[in-house]
Amino acid sequence: MAPSSSGGHDSVAIVFTREILTAIDVFDKIRPVSETLDPITRNQIRHAAEELHEEFAGMFSSETIARYIEESSDLLSGARISTYVPLLVHRFARERLHALAQAEGGVVKEQPEVLFVCVHNAGRSQMAAGLVSLRSHGRIHVRSAGSEPADTINPAVLEAMNEIGVDMTQDFPKPLTDEVVRAADIVITMGCGDACPIYPGKKYEDWELDDPAGQGIDAVRRIRDDIDARVQRLIAELLPE
Repeated sequence: MAPSSSGGHDSVAIVFTREILTAIDVFDKIRPVSETLDPITRNQIRHAAEELHEEFAGMFSSETIARYIEESSDLLSGARISTYVPLLVHRFARERLHALAQAEGGVVKEQPEVLFVCVHNAGRSQMAAGLVSLRSHGRIHVRSAGSEPADTINPAVLEAMNEIGVDMTQDFPKPLTDEVVRAADIVITMGCGDACPIYPGKKYEDWELDDPAGQGIDAVRRIRDDIDARVQRLIAELLPE
């Protein structure tokens, strides 16, 4: 009897499943997934490891994916209520792995890459990132980070951005990591001093802006509009007609 044509597919599926299980096993060995997390949260983060391994299969090893989940969990730990930890860890680790793939040439850049960095990633850099996405209509890929990230985004910033149609309720402050700097074409700092590492071949700018922390909504609107004007000039440079 002729062998089943599905045999090859079954073999691939078995190998792929073993790779996923290896990723989860490696993750558990690298860290007793943080003893501060409850069993449900630990299982959710293990599920995130499986999803990331599927997405980045053939690009990064199981150990690398596990390490990035571990580091991301550590960097975000204690910043938010545990209900959101698995989701934020998954999003943060995924963004970092994508940036790493870009920096190492594993993913082709199809758009200009901009990184905004401020101290807390709770105001200026978040507004700048939201405005770039809005004004470029998604034609520029943008990231933001903070040298000392806060726990949450400034509520006045959320309000001011919502007024112009930018919903930032799903965004969160993120720590500055090496791979997002390496992936960027242009890095724009906002009052964070020399916290951002310098790499050759990248353009660096520093925007002097008032800090919206502790400011009322009227002051935050003025800062938003200042950033908006700068963002529109930046877009004109990156996307000339």
